Amino acid sequence: MAEALQAARPALTTRAIGQKNSKEAIPGRRVPVEVRRTGQGKEAARAMTLERATYTVTQADLEFMPLDKEELPEEFQGHHLVRQGEVDNQALAENGFGNNTAERFLKAGRVTGFIKEFGLRSSENDPGGFNFVAATVAHLFDTPSSVTGWMHEIFLKDFEDHVGEEVDEGRRLISADRLHPTGFFDEAVGLRVLQESPSGPVSSTVIDFRVGRILGVAYVGTLGDYQRLDLTAQVGIALEKRIVRVVLGDR
Repeated sequence: MAEALQAARPALTTRAIGQKNSKEAIPGRRVPVEVRRTGQGKEAARAMTLERATYTVTQADLEFMPLDKEELPEEFQGHHLVRQGEVDNQALAENGFGNNTAERFLKAGRVTGFIKEFGLRSSENDPGGFNFVAATVAHLFDTPSSVTGWMHEIFLKDFEDHVGEEVDEGRRLISADRLHPTGFFDEAVGLRVLQESPSGPVSSTVIDFRVGRILGVAYVGTLGDYQRLDLTAQVGIALEKRIVRVVLGDR
């Protein structure tokens, strides 16, 4: 199971370490007094109100955003919690691609994140197509524009730039194909990542989406060469709703 889990985890959302619970707001960041509306109507007003509300979110709020098992689709109800905790910039860099550093992520505007991952032991007898892991992550950034920059310049670009390379001992990145998730309130991007592991090919379907200055990530790991866009979107939309509830003060 360990090999498959490691292969399925996107390099930019891996290992959650530590349990920091700081209540402090981000130094030097202030809630905007005015928000310029880029559209008209209730939807535009709602989006601007929600975006402004994310400036009140602290690092301690992040742990309430990732989904619990009972909030995942039915097929994951037999899975077990295998990873939970804070993912700071140092941990993210150490478990990502080789050229990453904590300084790079800090410069990109990322503050920290929190992950919950549920997995089920796999074996050689499991058929191709077995969805053995599902996870959700909430990342906090300094501004909404930093979230957009991360989605395109780090998440998408880094995976595409490393196709064909060995990303870890015994694991090679075979492909990273862009997906187009729908149903999200704001911007969302996706990838279907295929890796070769010692136990065979493993697929990860990953969706990144924006809620103000929060980046939500949902991913599903599957044995074999498969794509799980609809299933991952289902997980992602549930995560988006959970994030909004927490932002608005309902944990």
